[in-house]
Amino acid sequence: MMKERQKIRLRALEPEDLDILYAIENDADLWNVGITNVPYSRYILRDYIAHANADIYQDRQVRMMIENQSGEVVGIADVVNFDPQHLRAELGIVIMNAHRRQGYATAAVEEILRYSLSVLHLHQLYIVVDERNTAAIHLFGHLKFKETARLEHWLSDGHQYHDALLMQVIL
Repeated sequence: MMKERQKIRLRALEPEDLDILYAIENDADLWNVGITNVPYSRYILRDYIAHANADIYQDRQVRMMIENQSGEVVGIADVVNFDPQHLRAELGIVIMNAHRRQGYATAAVEEILRYSLSVLHLHQLYIVVDERNTAAIHLFGHLKFKETARLEHWLSDGHQYHDALLMQVIL
């Protein structure tokens, strides 16, 4: 039996998202999959929400909340490191623990791909993923991202370094 596709909505950050953003940004378990390894204060995050323009050309990034059909926030998606000359950007996505393995990541990435092509007019998106993150590698591979490079000793978990994979999709 085929699993029904989750329906999600991407939306801009609102001041009411501060607690969710704070929880995700300060989740030390996520620090190993990204470049952040320090906690963020509520003040800094409140300021970020208040001053983000949601203009990829000005901010060089767009951060969006991922909502399910009930309007509940299930995660956050980032299109960052935007390069306006080459029309490419890096994609980051976090689905909150309580909502993982329910199809939200697939639905969100599919929507981000549509948004990146039709609204942002990007030529490509890429991700950098820990080689041990088989769930992410499978998800992005299923959505036509191709592994194009191995970045040796790219990520540190505080004890040892791990290789990362660069995966790209041409839109």
